[in-house]
Formats: sequence, C-alpha cells, structure tokens
Amino acid sequence: MAKGHRSQIKRERNANKDQRPRASVTYVSIPVTKAKIVLDTIKGKDVALASAILAATPREGARVISKVLDSAVANAQYAASERDMDIDTNKLFVEEAFANQGPTLKRIRPRSQGRADRILKRSSHITIILNQR
Repeated sequence: MAKGHRSQIKRERNANKDQRPRASVTYVSIPVTKAKIVLDTIKGKDVALASAILAATPREGARVISKVLDSAVANAQYAASERDMDIDTNKLFVEEAFANQGPTLKRIRPRSQGRADRILKRSSHITIILNQR
C-alpha cells in the first residue's frame, strides 16, 4: 500500500458526504412508536407548517421534535453562511424524519407474593433532515 492511502479514502468519503441540513437528538426518553406517530405528521411539509403542526400537537414527543426541527433550520442557516450559499428558510421542507431505537432501561416493580414485574423504559434517537424546494 502506498503512503497516504487512508487520507485519500477519507477525502473521497467526505466528498460523497450528504450535504443536506440535519439535526438529531439522542437518548430521548420517548418510545420509538410514539415518536414515529408525531414524525409522520410532519414528513414532506414546509418548515413553517411543520412547526405550526408541532405547536398544536398535544402528544408527548411534539415538544422535543419541535426543538430538533428548530435546530435543523438553524443548522441550515449556518451551513449557508459557511458555504456562501443562498438558502431561503421559506423554501425548506422536512425531507426525512425518523426515530431509531435507543437503549432500554430495565426496572423492577414489586408485585404480590414476592413476585416482580419488569418495567421497560424505552428511549429513541430522533433525526430530521431538511431540503430545499
């Protein structure tokens, strides 16, 4: 192998890296199934409409997902200023929104006659990817 082989691989990987603005939050104490219900309501919507939907949604994950959406918009503005691009926040829309399974905390609840029930406290990793129309 020639010298500098690894740095060439890194350069190629960074050239093919996804440039869409994104934001993610990890280890949120919301089960994936409940987070996906809220995320499915904002997929494909404009950022302003998605933010309004999240503000009016009474589900438990809406507040956290709203913060992730705001962070993704801020990341888009920062990336635009870094690369001297024109990104209009009015043209941004939620291209992808997904939640992956995080670690599960296992807890014990005492029951009658010396038995125990297991309580599973599930967590998730939420990611939102934006794009321009």
